Amino acid sequence: MTVRFKLLSVALATALLGAQVQAQGLRLAPAAGGAVAASRSATSDYIVAVVNSEPLTNTEVQREVLRVQQQFAAQRRPAPDLQRLNAEMLERLIDQKVLLQFARETGIRAEESAIDQAEQSIAAQNQLTVAELQRRVVADGLTVGMFRSQLRDQILMQRLRERDLEPRVRVTDADIEAYLQAQQNTSDPNQLEINLAQVLIAVPEGASAEQVQALQVQANQVLARARAGEDFATLVRTYSAASAQSNGGQLGLRSTSRYPASFVEATQRLAQGEVAELVRSLAGFHILKVVEKVNAGLPAMAVTQSRARHILLRPSAQLSETQAKARLLDFKKQVQAGQADFAALAREHSQDGSAAQGGDLGWASPGMFVPEFEAVMNQLAPGEVSEPLLSRFGLHLIQLQERRQAKLSEAEQRESVRALLREKKRDEAAQTWTQELRGRAYVELRDAPL
Repeated sequence: MTVRFKLLSVALATALLGAQVQAQGLRLAPAAGGAVAASRSATSDYIVAVVNSEPLTNTEVQREVLRVQQQFAAQRRPAPDLQRLNAEMLERLIDQKVLLQFARETGIRAEESAIDQAEQSIAAQNQLTVAELQRRVVADGLTVGMFRSQLRDQILMQRLRERDLEPRVRVTDADIEAYLQAQQNTSDPNQLEINLAQVLIAVPEGASAEQVQALQVQANQVLARARAGEDFATLVRTYSAASAQSNGGQLGLRSTSRYPASFVEATQRLAQGEVAELVRSLAGFHILKVVEKVNAGLPAMAVTQSRARHILLRPSAQLSETQAKARLLDFKKQVQAGQADFAALAREHSQDGSAAQGGDLGWASPGMFVPEFEAVMNQLAPGEVSEPLLSRFGLHLIQLQERRQAKLSEAEQRESVRALLREKKRDEAAQTWTQELRGRAYVELRDAPL
């Protein structure tokens, strides 16, 4: 069965563009895409391009084509046209070879220890041992040597990015101010998300003019009471049609394109908490209150924070990885059986600075922990204990205590904008930088990939 490795694609150079490690449904198999390619590569491979003095083969291109096709299939989206996909993968692989050659020529190296650590991290993210990961790699059509070579290339790309690309990316306070000002002044309705609450005074189908008039009078009375500050949820329960009473009448935060045009028009100039003029539809009369109004281009006002505790064991000459994992599994069984307290076990056994606090890591916002730790923590329900997981620090057992929504300070919101602008500038700088290096390279195109 194909394992969905949480692994950056070297061919797409996502590490170069600063992407985070994420699950990509990546199957590392050397199969060629399409019946013609399968037939041709079954007999012999051939060179599709030469980058400086290094050949690029059809098999390399088809491996990437297949990977992309599998990603689209996993997402249940139609894959791009095969001819176009072949051309795109060829260009990306040429760029990759140019960058990797430049990295090696300018002294960047990837030590075996760094490759070992990358391999351990991928295994941990997929809840596997390194040996299990290697067996999956072989089952998916790669040798362990090929897999580690890909990891080496990823490390080279990352170090190249850190050395040569990151210094090109600068976000100033003036950039942040300009972005915030532009977003606050935008009149683009597609940038706006709103949450409206409504009281619906339903008008029955076939109602007489007198009935409609009476219902309109009632709706205007409810509107006046809402504008006078009466509790809107109470008005919903008292007057709204049964079909519109759930969630206090709130329709949910969504883009304006997902609301009726009449609702958007009635509320677009209102501030949060204000009540619109009466809106008439085929369903009846609507009293609309703006619960929330968010500019999608602005940073989030709140984040989901997690409070967790952990027990950390560091493998050593005295404690192997297998022994550490078995010990943590035993701790988990004791906690689940009510035979031991997680905090007490952490104080006694954890090899981390948090041991004195019972392993308590405090409230943490997204991005504060290493990805392999955070990915497992985010899947836990409050009170749940994880399976042992391996990170770059050792083996962890995690217990999630609670979650909360925390409002971001103004400084934290500005940092969110800084990160957003940095990512945008990084992408732009990467494209320009890659084009510069490509322009200095010798690239000879041979037979087209099939």
